[in-house]
Amino acid sequence: MQRVDGGSRSWYFDLSLVLGYWRDGGAAGGARAYHHTAPINSVYALHEALELVHDEGLQARWDRHATAHAALRDALAVLGLPRLAPEGEQLHPLLAVTPPPDVDEAAVRGALLQDHGIEISGGLGPLAGRLWRVGVMGVGANPEPQERLVTALATLLGREAAPALDTLAAGWAAA
Repeated sequence: MQRVDGGSRSWYFDLSLVLGYWRDGGAAGGARAYHHTAPINSVYALHEALELVHDEGLQARWDRHATAHAALRDALAVLGLPRLAPEGEQLHPLLAVTPPPDVDEAAVRGALLQDHGIEISGGLGPLAGRLWRVGVMGVGANPEPQERLVTALATLLGREAAPALDTLAAGWAAA
């Protein structure tokens, strides 16, 4: 989102403008800068995210997300839900899996949300109706929410949860 002159096209992405607004009270010489409210929700979100990274450590956080992704990937594979992305091309905070062809993927997603309070997303564009996108970030990059998801999916797919839960636990223990 760069302008031709190198600046950002959006207030929300122009950190130099935000910093100038805070540091200088607007602009050099005390004149007011931009006249509207700063994107305070974005600033608070950035502050909280940086606090979380600071508390855990950046490398530890990356490692936890990689572990969470691998553990959940393996557990869902036991349920017959293979990961879409080939090894080396995956995105650790997001796990895209392919439901079995005989499963109404939208109905399962609806039941996950309605009956279990768990939300996952469907595919987009040419993958609509053909995959599930599972967030493996924030709280979702921890064992307990993953256990709830695996248990709920096993129930909805009519599969035994124990082997998948054992695989999930082994993935977390290997970290």
